[in-house]
Amino acid sequence: MLARLPIRTYLPPVNIDLANAALALGAAIASFILLKLCLVFIRRKLCQLSEDQAGHAWAQILKKTLGSTSTIALAATSLLIGLALLDLPAPWNERVKHLWFIGLGVQIALYLHRGIAVATKSYFARHASTRGESETVAHTLIIWALQTAVWIIFSLALLANLGINVSTFIASLGIGGIAIALAVQNILGDLFASLAIAVDKPFEVGDSISVTGFSGTVEHVGLKTTRVRSDSGEQVVISNTELLKSTVRNFKRMSRRRVQFSLFASPATPAALAAKVPPEMRRIVEAQTQVKFDRAHLKNFNQSAVEFDIVYYVLDSGYALFMDTQQAVLLEAMAALERLGISTSTAQSHVVVESEQPLRRVGMKAV
Repeated sequence: MLARLPIRTYLPPVNIDLANAALALGAAIASFILLKLCLVFIRRKLCQLSEDQAGHAWAQILKKTLGSTSTIALAATSLLIGLALLDLPAPWNERVKHLWFIGLGVQIALYLHRGIAVATKSYFARHASTRGESETVAHTLIIWALQTAVWIIFSLALLANLGINVSTFIASLGIGGIAIALAVQNILGDLFASLAIAVDKPFEVGDSISVTGFSGTVEHVGLKTTRVRSDSGEQVVISNTELLKSTVRNFKRMSRRRVQFSLFASPATPAALAAKVPPEMRRIVEAQTQVKFDRAHLKNFNQSAVEFDIVYYVLDSGYALFMDTQQAVLLEAMAALERLGISTSTAQSHVVVESEQPLRRVGMKAV
């Protein structure tokens, strides 16, 4: 017959008297009630803040985050408080410490998980004028990446608390991450560029932009490419990475347009007539609608021409209004110079070519 092997116990028996157990149970019940009341009080105070006030945005996020607290989490925390009051041997105390770390860690991770989703959606809702399909996907990827990072960090911290060496595992993850990043660096570059466009919003669908080489209207912003309808009619597809590397001019966000141009008159123009040009240009510009006059000066005078510099602002970003205003100003300026008797012809240059050899007369001999 086989001998029965004795079973070795790793934890000593626990001897708890009735008074200590009653104290722990009472502390657990009191802790549950106190935590519940504190949670209700904090949420009620946060609910009193108006959501329309921008200064209380974080208070609203905190309110929604605390709203995800479950009764099970409060009960588990209360039981751990009661266990801390029991007279337990040293090995049991170590197990209770591990339970504390697990309980609080899980609750903090849940808070962060909920808070990331609420805060990110609130930020995008405040800064987004339109919600396209690509922006929705980008926002979802950002939330998913942040929430995944929270749970990965919590899992590694939990393993380390249980006495497991995670250094080798972290090093393996780092090497594997570098290999994957090198393999798909172009795709990841366009993806992160798309996320940058979704978060920073240098332009949106419908904006008129100018990039190096072309200009047009944004039709679609995808995860890899952006499609722009150029002014000449064709659709230009450009990767998000290359687009962000270029200088992008967004004309839709231009509040006003600065216009600067020059008028050239004959260098023989008398000073008395030249002095009448700046006031006349001021009158012409101020007569236009949605225009703010800035300055008009005699800028330069030399043997070639007399130069006048005129600057004004069109108080609307529309290109058609700018061209109509500029055309009206130039036509009025031409008429004003003609009325003042100022010639716009510049000095003419005469080129004289001299030859060192005298010209020979070539004749023909009759046969």
